[in-house]
Amino acid sequence: MFEIEILITVIVAFVALVIGLLAGYIFRKNLAEKTIGSAEQKAKNLLLDAENRCETIKKEITIEAKEEAHRLRTETEAEIRERRAEIQKAERRLIQKEETIDRKIEGLERKEESIAAKEQTIIEKQNDVEDIVRRQTEELERISGYTREEAKALLLSNVEKEVRVEASLLIKDIESKAREEGDKKAKEIITGAIQRCASDHVAESTVSVVPLPNDEMKGRIIGREGRNIRAIETMTGVDLIIDDTPEAVILSGFDPVRREIARLSLEKLIVDGRIHPTRIEEMVEKAKVEVAQIIKEAGEAATFEVGIHNFHPELIKLLGRLKYRTSYGQNVLKHSVEVAHLAGLMAGELGLDVKLAKRAGLLHDIGKALDHEMEGTHVDIGIDVLRKYKESETVINGMAAHHGDYEPKSMEAVLIAAADALSAARPGARRETLETYIKRLQKLEEIATTTPGVEKAFAIQAGREIRIMAKPEEMSDDGIVFLAREISKKIESELEYPGQIKVNVLRETRAVEYAK
Repeated sequence: MFEIEILITVIVAFVALVIGLLAGYIFRKNLAEKTIGSAEQKAKNLLLDAENRCETIKKEITIEAKEEAHRLRTETEAEIRERRAEIQKAERRLIQKEETIDRKIEGLERKEESIAAKEQTIIEKQNDVEDIVRRQTEELERISGYTREEAKALLLSNVEKEVRVEASLLIKDIESKAREEGDKKAKEIITGAIQRCASDHVAESTVSVVPLPNDEMKGRIIGREGRNIRAIETMTGVDLIIDDTPEAVILSGFDPVRREIARLSLEKLIVDGRIHPTRIEEMVEKAKVEVAQIIKEAGEAATFEVGIHNFHPELIKLLGRLKYRTSYGQNVLKHSVEVAHLAGLMAGELGLDVKLAKRAGLLHDIGKALDHEMEGTHVDIGIDVLRKYKESETVINGMAAHHGDYEPKSMEAVLIAAADALSAARPGARRETLETYIKRLQKLEEIATTTPGVEKAFAIQAGREIRIMAKPEEMSDDGIVFLAREISKKIESELEYPGQIKVNVLRETRAVEYAK
């Protein structure tokens, strides 16, 4: 019974649940249909509004587009009208220019025709003139007895003679005046410079001689089987000449610095008395240090004597090396100091840069300190050295031009060359072998005698003057001026000589007759 009640209760609950679900479903369905109907109505309303707005916007855009198109069309038409007007103006200008060009062309054609007619007239007149000149020339040739070429040659010959005479007279006058004034001024300057620069040094020997206390020392210097002399020669690079000369050893070598090191080393060994390879090496090293100090002191003394400073330390050492360098027997360092003094004194007389002249004069032979070690002339070596140590281009040019290898670019450079020649050419400054001296005199006479118009030539005054006898039948009095100039130019180009050479040309005409 209880179970039936429970079953009934469950059935009733189930039925109530089903009825509730059906009622809920019906209620929701009605509510949803109402909601959907309202939403659809709202959507329709929104669509209608959107369509209305779109239609309105479309009409507005269409109106704006039409207005913009109208505006653009109006502006384009205005621009087209302006350009059309400009094109029409350009066309009118082109038409006017074409008309102007046509008129000018017509004028040019008329001028060309006129010019052609005038040219034809001129050609005809020129032919007439040529014909007249030809007839006159023929008549002149008939009257004078000379052809045109002969008359021209005769006229040129006469003119040439007159010009040569006038030129020779003018050259004589100019040269005499210039020589008088130049010689006077040059003598004053050079004489003053020489008087104020009194150098008393004489030529020095290029061979070193080491005196020995006795002849037994020669054997000790040679050593057992010659080991000592070989050691000395190897370490110093100098040849030792041991001959029959009593109590003396001769040192011979190309490098004067090495020769001086060898001389000092040998003197120290002789004084010490212990002569063997180890001791020789010690003495050579000491001598090298001593010579380096002597070189430095000699360079400093030279710069102090000249009064020019601010040299690179290596340049001072190179100057000191010139103490042991000779040229034709003349000490190069003393020669450089003398050139510096002479150039400075002459620069002072002429109102030029004295310090520049002295500096270039002191350095003018700096290349000779290295010409035993480097290839090239001492001038080229000097240029490289001075540029290496930052000397000015004016100083370099003064050094480079002192032998005429380079063109002088300043008056100081000319003074360096003059001072160098003056220092080298003064009596006693340099030695010259008899053979070289004779060859120079022979070459001087050969240059003169091989010149056309010269009969005889004599070198006199130790080669400082060449006296020339001209052939009187081939050379006129006016022509000897040109002959002297020609020979002097040949001497300058073909011969090397110190100082200057005077070219003296003489012409003599003799007339001999006997009274019977």
